[in-house]
Amino acid sequence: MSIAIAAMIMMPVRGNSQKTVDTWVSVCFMTNTLLQKNWPWLVAGALILLWLLSTSIQYEPPVGDPRPLGTKQDILQMAEREDLNVIFVLIDTLRADRLGMYGYQRDTSPVFDRWAETGMRFGRHLAQSSWTKTSMASLWTGLYPMRTGVTRYDDVISPEAVMPAERFKEAGFKTIGIYRNGWVAPTFGFDQGFDVYTHAPRRRLNPAVRANNPTINTDGNDEDTVAAGIEFLRVSGHDGRWFLYMHLMDVHEFVYDEGSALFGGSHSGMYDNSIRWTDGTLNVLFNHLAEFGLSQNTLVVLTADHGEAFRERGLEGHARAVYRETTEIPLVMLFPFKLEPGLVVPTRTQGIDVWPTIFDLVGLDPLDDTDGVSRVPEILAAADGETLPDSAMGFSFLDENWGRQEKAPRHRLAVTEGPYRFVVRSEVLDVESSEPIEELFNRDSDPGELEDVFETEPEVVDRLREAGGQWLTEKPPWGEAPKREIGELELNQLRALGYAIP
Repeated sequence: MSIAIAAMIMMPVRGNSQKTVDTWVSVCFMTNTLLQKNWPWLVAGALILLWLLSTSIQYEPPVGDPRPLGTKQDILQMAEREDLNVIFVLIDTLRADRLGMYGYQRDTSPVFDRWAETGMRFGRHLAQSSWTKTSMASLWTGLYPMRTGVTRYDDVISPEAVMPAERFKEAGFKTIGIYRNGWVAPTFGFDQGFDVYTHAPRRRLNPAVRANNPTINTDGNDEDTVAAGIEFLRVSGHDGRWFLYMHLMDVHEFVYDEGSALFGGSHSGMYDNSIRWTDGTLNVLFNHLAEFGLSQNTLVVLTADHGEAFRERGLEGHARAVYRETTEIPLVMLFPFKLEPGLVVPTRTQGIDVWPTIFDLVGLDPLDDTDGVSRVPEILAAADGETLPDSAMGFSFLDENWGRQEKAPRHRLAVTEGPYRFVVRSEVLDVESSEPIEELFNRDSDPGELEDVFETEPEVVDRLREAGGQWLTEKPPWGEAPKREIGELELNQLRALGYAIP
């Protein structure tokens, strides 16, 4: 028997006047079979309809925080809860040291900082690459780049890899992914385990944004992604357990409007403006979580794939090197309860640790054979006011020729241990010595890691060089990563995001 269900979408919007406009869209979904067995199509239909909204979501004042006060015991008991959901927000190109919570002097992230004050922040978090595809493959699988095999533009995550969405789906969660970066498209294997995995609806770009960014090559922005996520929460937030992934791109695209243009028109200033803009977008998400009564049973995780360089060593952008400015990123977790004060884990963590940690917290089976480890012991130690030893090495990798299929690999590798970062450009030879260019930095004496101490720490260099050499010999457990041919249309879409692809 057929039934008609009208889903009324009332979406707060941000126009040029900053006033709220209630846009009502009536959507009919037919047949009870659709609701009972094919719910992903219902959700996908609701997301697609958001392109009809030609205005943008409003920067709202923060609402009260309805979460109860929590303790270390509540952290431990999260694994036993049967009502817990997970939101995973990936802010593309966000470096940690441009946020107030990581010590930045500019007020780029007031909302983010306010929420982190009652959550948990990892103080030194390392991305596995400065390029999205390689970094995200490692983040999702818990494997280092050499073990995912995803290091070049035509590489695909193997179907044999077990992804977090697959674990959630096995446990009965609905799994929704909304992305804007083409490097994490389904064609590269990033949709494994998702019931719905879709590009954010491309609405007409907010005129206020276009006025401040006349050279932007793409339509739409992160308001579209968050609006689609909010609509999923509105329709299905209380209908069983779910996992929602949103990949935001406005910081990557330097998107901002007049209200967030607080830090000038330099390259670095525009980047900060875009962080402030994205901070407002996150505020809308947090407000709706509270409004829908979901804050008290949702774990929210916010992180990035890589950072951005601003000529600290003569380079701008990302996907070119593996120094601190492009690999030190934020990692923040907001529990379904408040911690007062919030926790800070000072121990070095990495992207490969994220999902082992999340699954440990929520009580799901871990991913198989990961290089990353759960950081729940460090979290519990922080709750007791203690710090566990920081002894593990970390690795960041980039094939500088990732976008040039006709050229041989040119490895960029960074090995971190304690305060040290050893960087080697293995195929770039010093003019005088004909040896690979190697550098060593000590964060304790040089927080910006700009002073090369290679000559004064030979034992450290030898140890990290040997570890890096061994690491480069690692192989994926499933053999070589699959490859696919990328069509010209898709290449043009990636070029529109600023990637230099021949």
